Amino acid sequence: MKAAFVTDLKKVEIRDIPVPEITDDQVLIKTHTAGVCGSDLHLFLGTHPFRKAPAILGHEIAGEIVKVGSKVTNVKAGDRVTVEPQLGCGHCHFCYEGSENLCLSKSVPGTPKWIGTFAEYFPAPASKVYKLADSVSYEVGTLIEPLAVAVHALHRIDQGTRGRTLCILGSGTVGLLALAVAKVQGYSRIICTDTAPYNREMALKFGADYALDPLNEDVVSRVKEITGGTGADASLVCAGAPNIIDQASACTRKQGVVGLVAMITKNIPVYTYSFVFNEQKLIGSMTYAPKYFAEAAQLVNSGLNLKDYVTQEFALDDAQQALSCLAEKKENVIKVIVKP
Repeated sequence: MKAAFVTDLKKVEIRDIPVPEITDDQVLIKTHTAGVCGSDLHLFLGTHPFRKAPAILGHEIAGEIVKVGSKVTNVKAGDRVTVEPQLGCGHCHFCYEGSENLCLSKSVPGTPKWIGTFAEYFPAPASKVYKLADSVSYEVGTLIEPLAVAVHALHRIDQGTRGRTLCILGSGTVGLLALAVAKVQGYSRIICTDTAPYNREMALKFGADYALDPLNEDVVSRVKEITGGTGADASLVCAGAPNIIDQASACTRKQGVVGLVAMITKNIPVYTYSFVFNEQKLIGSMTYAPKYFAEAAQLVNSGLNLKDYVTQEFALDDAQQALSCLAEKKENVIKVIVKP
């Protein structure tokens, strides 16, 4: 089968490798769609904290089961599915708590333990497979994984803030999916920011009350103006500008919450006194607890419309261009999909 490997800095090669063998508790999935994630860019650009070349790209997937292990009972060949792409050790403190995302020994795609999803076939534990409703396209099914990131992040910052004002800094894929989740959760006012006009346009299209341009507007002053001088009840950082943590704190009210979901791998300055003076909480959000992946799957299967989030599609042979498209952003882009 064909698979797309990152082999060096900004270099992708298509290689032929054997179709994976599955164990008794696994399924084999024919990949129909695989999403390009920001973390794939980190691998492509050589800045990922633990994924290193050579490695098969991808962890977002939707496809059809073509083979099941002898002990699998929850799904069958022919089922249309997506996959929660993380498997905890099952016996550490975090796994017992239901926080497999924090397991220090978890397996994830794109590592020696588990191939990535940029391949014609993908093996997965049956326990991590979720069926797609007949009405859900493979393209939208692929978005369940990044949607789960947004669901988890919104739960992390929920400190009695639902129904109030939320500021989302960065309206890329995760920021716009967080907007979709926040609308479902009932935030009464949502302010989005982004430097790209297209992303701001999409934020308004998807239901944001305001879409601010950090390059040409004083975002902090505008948020304070919108909120009557108080600031947002919660802010969610979904981009990696050098000043973005300070900006989020300044946009947030006293005793408010700042959530950090962006994968910022460079050291950036943070004015910690702002958090002390305003008694704010700074909360990190790492992928998702399994229950929040299940929640994301339920949202999509129940009709959450995400089809307009997919803006580009590439063949597997063109995986290099797919990565470059997202990295360079020379065209309007939210979610890039690869189709083996």
